[in-house]
Amino acid sequence: MISFDTSSASPSAKSTRNRHGLMGSLRIATISLMVVIGSTAMTSPVMARAAQSQADLSDAAIQTALNNAYAQVRDVKEGKNADYIPALAKVDSKIFGIALVTADGRVFTVGDIKSEVSIQSISKVFTMALVMEQQSPKAVRERIGADATGMRFNSIVSIEQSQKALGGLGEMNPLVNPGAITATSMVAGNSRDEIWKSILNFYSDFAGRPLSVDQEVFKSEADTNQRNQAIGALMYAYGFIKNDWPRAVDIYTEQCAVSANALDLATMAATLANAGLNPVTGKQVMKPANVPEVLAIMATAGLYDDSGKWLFSTGLPAKSGVGGGLIAVSPGRFGIAVIAPPLDDAGNSVKAQLAIAAVSNALGGNPYEVAAVAKKR
Repeated sequence: MISFDTSSASPSAKSTRNRHGLMGSLRIATISLMVVIGSTAMTSPVMARAAQSQADLSDAAIQTALNNAYAQVRDVKEGKNADYIPALAKVDSKIFGIALVTADGRVFTVGDIKSEVSIQSISKVFTMALVMEQQSPKAVRERIGADATGMRFNSIVSIEQSQKALGGLGEMNPLVNPGAITATSMVAGNSRDEIWKSILNFYSDFAGRPLSVDQEVFKSEADTNQRNQAIGALMYAYGFIKNDWPRAVDIYTEQCAVSANALDLATMAATLANAGLNPVTGKQVMKPANVPEVLAIMATAGLYDDSGKWLFSTGLPAKSGVGGGLIAVSPGRFGIAVIAPPLDDAGNSVKAQLAIAAVSNALGGNPYEVAAVAKKR
């Protein structure tokens, strides 16, 4: 469990975290995502914080929040690299960088923003978004679903339980492997090459620059993806995937190996925060009407088994990847990303969770914290 302590935080960061009821300066007591909730004064400090946050997204406030979070988290030692994909075990575990891009296109960074890692499950968000663009959010919900499974991201049991005819609960979503592989199978194209170019170009439009595949990671994953092959075959057997499940698995494996740095990921998150308009390039990447459904699924299923704990503590739609990346969205305000490869038991970057929570708390990023509207007299 992750607990927080404000004893060494800056005065502004300390006051906002105390208002939110988080105790501690990002000192980890144990690793999981539990936040210690404190008492709330009758004068409603959350409302005061919400009002303040609307007024202060100044350059100085943002950079100070990033610098403080970086300083507080950089020496955290908990977690370890994913090793079930051999190439990920070799990634430098000391990489740590934070990037934030506002909805009006301002860019802020601290730490290592040059090193790239494979985006892994973060890719699921943007393939899901592409299918929504090509078809509709309804097509995703009806073919795959929008419910958290309550199981591991690569669970085969969850596929069985998604079958109501077999007594299951019908729960599936595009951010676990069965749903994600199905989403990849739904991308339009007459050939593998055409489908792949559509996916990679869409990702690149979100990032604001051409992205590429880490071929070493792709090969490493392709050599060890027997479980995903089984998932693909089972999703085909149950009618989720309509044809050529091996191609869907292969393309899904390649999309997970796309390489990005912290700034790329923050720009992708900021594009979602800005109603699908890339705030850096000015390109409308996806329809504004489709963004809320993307954010809703990120909110409920973005951090594997700890999605509920994350949403409870931050309120931010987010998505993690076992490569060490984590993106989060404060709708209408900013996108933020952190890269730090060591993961907790749920598969989420330890440092990234702590850093994003700290920055969001300092800047009032939680969309559920709002100022009350005075009654008209």
